[in-house]
Amino acid sequence: MAAPKNEFKRSIVTGETQYGIFCSLADSVTSEIAARSGLDFICIDTEHAPNGMRSLLQQVQSTEHGSAQVMVRAFEGDKTLIKRILDLGVQTLMIPMVEDAAQAEALVAATRYPTDGVRGVAGGRASNWGRTPDYFTTANSEICLVVQVESRNAMANISEIAAVDGVDAVFVGPSDLAADMGMIGQAGHSDVVDAVVEGLNAIREAGKPAGVFGATPEAADNYIKAGASFLLVGVDTYLLVGALKGLVAKFKG
Repeated sequence: MAAPKNEFKRSIVTGETQYGIFCSLADSVTSEIAARSGLDFICIDTEHAPNGMRSLLQQVQSTEHGSAQVMVRAFEGDKTLIKRILDLGVQTLMIPMVEDAAQAEALVAATRYPTDGVRGVAGGRASNWGRTPDYFTTANSEICLVVQVESRNAMANISEIAAVDGVDAVFVGPSDLAADMGMIGQAGHSDVVDAVVEGLNAIREAGKPAGVFGATPEAADNYIKAGASFLLVGVDTYLLVGALKGLVAKFKG
């Protein structure tokens, strides 16, 4: 069995916009449904969701017969945590709160085996417990590292972050950026949107795919026009809340 190819990594450089949602319910049934929905990708969240390694493994397993590609957002950029997530067979990893190029370089090293990096070597699930012998020689080129910029400081450094060799894409987080700009809860404020668009342009000028969270259809449209290569356009928890509101309004309102 040959090592798997990272189709998400390939898709974000084709020019065709990729759409996905955050899976935050920490449930394998939800991630399975999302992976079979027709979306291009899903992002299993461990930063703002109650996921541990066991629940993350179960969700990764549940997506294997779906068409959506799988991204995992780690809760921090710790190299041991990164190693453990990659050893589950995850190929696309998003790291939040990246502030500068030096931090991005350390993250690249954490996702690569020596001599290109410092990732520890083990014959775990990623290599089908050693049954995929070329995994170790192909993994470095198939890992997709997405770094997330979410502050004014990070936005000031965004061109340098994007230029780091081994950073495959840069993702802008409007909600945290809005908070850092003194407008918490106002990700749709025109000043925040302008800052995000400026960031997307800088990422593209650096030659890297740009991603962003489009919390509303209007926001998503703005960011698509700005050249976003991939967008997260929903969150499973919010979708459930919205559907329940609709039911309550219909039957109890």
